[in-house]
Amino acid sequence: MKLYRTGDVIVAADGRRAVVLPVTDWDALFNRPDLAAYLRAQVKSGLRAAFDPDASPLRAPIGAQEVWAAGVTYLRSRAARIEESQDAGGGDFYARVYHAPRPEIFFKGTAHRTAGPGAPIRLRKDSRWNVPEPELALAVNARGHIVGYTICNDVSSRDIEGENPLYLPQAKVYDGSCALGPAVLVSERPLPPSTGIRLEIRRRGRTAFAGATSLSRMKRTPRELVGWLCRDQTFPAGVYLSTGTGIVPPNEFTLRRGDEVRITIDGLGTLANPVI
Repeated sequence: MKLYRTGDVIVAADGRRAVVLPVTDWDALFNRPDLAAYLRAQVKSGLRAAFDPDASPLRAPIGAQEVWAAGVTYLRSRAARIEESQDAGGGDFYARVYHAPRPEIFFKGTAHRTAGPGAPIRLRKDSRWNVPEPELALAVNARGHIVGYTICNDVSSRDIEGENPLYLPQAKVYDGSCALGPAVLVSERPLPPSTGIRLEIRRRGRTAFAGATSLSRMKRTPRELVGWLCRDQTFPAGVYLSTGTGIVPPNEFTLRRGDEVRITIDGLGTLANPVI
């Protein structure tokens, strides 16, 4: 079951069946203890709506939730972080955290910094090396339970973080540095390890970079990451936790204004955003 935000309404869709939900409070819906069962009942008994997510203006599926992220969860991201921080002496930090019991978890953004499908993501004006990071994001309710999944683009300024690992917040958190969508897949079952993640960066109508990975390459489990995130922290409205990237463009590549970033995850759809 997928949840979409379009205009002032919330749509639940299951295959070809879609209904406009009788609630408009995203945060209350996000935190219903019986969310999956409620949505199944609504789709079964509700009035069907003509809804095409590819032709509808979609909003980011976020209200008062915070967005957090985990880093160095794939071997490819470990290698990239070591490479970018060698001159600053920070490479050893990333090698150690990849194998450590405690993961790297950091604050990423809030709703006003987060772009929805088709909305622009931004490049920092004081950065020269910027990349998208295609990631599976976990939708976690106020009780710390994973209730669904969506796509996150954790846009990052690699030169700023590489200059000094302590600059991580500036490399990761700024207006337009995050995108979520196109929907939340509400599921009581975890996604299979074979779930594929694909990235395509389009430039002037052509593919400038493409890559792929799968959840099977992620070192830590979603439940493990959520367990660490929720230690001594509460999220009254719920939270999104982006789980790290296994796709990193080569070091000579950087995003340019006018590019389009397309992230596809099996079963979740495609999140596409222009770059400004």
